Amino acid sequence: MFAAPKSATRREFLRDSAAVGFGLGLAPWQYAAAASPFPEHNLRAVIPTAAGGASDRLSRTFCDVWSKHIGAPTEFKFYPGAAGQVGYEVYLGKNAHDGYNLLLGNMDADVIMYVLQNPPYKYPQDYIYFCRLDSDDNVVFVPKDSPIKTIKDLVALGKKQSVTVGTSRLPHPGSIGMLALAEATGAQFNLVPYGGTNKTLNAVITGEVLCGIASSGMAMNLLDQIRVLSVFSDENKLSGLMGGAPAINKVLGTHIPDLPSSRAWAIHADVLKLYPERFEKINTTMKATFLDPEYQKEYVKTGAPWAAVRYGDREVCAKHAGLMIELTNRYRAVISASKKKA
Repeated sequence: MFAAPKSATRREFLRDSAAVGFGLGLAPWQYAAAASPFPEHNLRAVIPTAAGGASDRLSRTFCDVWSKHIGAPTEFKFYPGAAGQVGYEVYLGKNAHDGYNLLLGNMDADVIMYVLQNPPYKYPQDYIYFCRLDSDDNVVFVPKDSPIKTIKDLVALGKKQSVTVGTSRLPHPGSIGMLALAEATGAQFNLVPYGGTNKTLNAVITGEVLCGIASSGMAMNLLDQIRVLSVFSDENKLSGLMGGAPAINKVLGTHIPDLPSSRAWAIHADVLKLYPERFEKINTTMKATFLDPEYQKEYVKTGAPWAAVRYGDREVCAKHAGLMIELTNRYRAVISASKKKA
């Protein structure tokens, strides 16, 4: 059995341990990783949006509680731009593939961006989503004083004229929802991107557009100024908090897939092979965080509904990302045809 001389330095010990490892058919990084506890220092998270938005709120709230499970705090860096592409390129091209670096992505808008913009990285070869934080249904809403009272009214109007629809950005699950709704009903919807949910909400409230789409978590913060007409889901789990707003499919008999906004943690794909123990610890401690009563307590303080929090493992994430790739390809020509109209 190998034993390091008493005078050996830590570096020499790791070197000699690695040498023995080769004789056992093991790679040197496995010994180096095993010799050092993980994590030894802070973790880092790349957020491909601006600070202050929903991803900022979700990631900080989660990591504040997760830190006691993983044993280290998380530092945040925000890289908005190009519908999320800037953040992904920074993460995949400039962050070490060592398990210390994570990315919080939107499996809906970011996957749509990936399909449309053909960036220089590949999914899932370069990164994987492995821990879904939420599944926040997207809603259709109008100003509180709008003569449009129901989703049926909106569709009826869309059959007579083109209806302007505010959206935070064209590559968005709500945008696809409106395109699917137009395809199913024959209504005309003109998508107008505003570069952020807050700007979209303001555009609807001020009457710049006739209606808008946003995640329920964001829309519910302004229920005193807007009316939610319906949700892109088979069932509105928060109907009681939205004035009884129904699910679009139940009202219109359509078969539009569920189109929530789902944020999820992602990691470099090769970390699963290079540092399997590190990934396993990250994965298991994140899952444990959802069962921690403190997480619910802190999440509710943000004003967002706890019902939107839904853990999803790697398989769930892959299935959802695959659906978004399929839908984006279906509506690619329309979404990418114009920056103002769809």
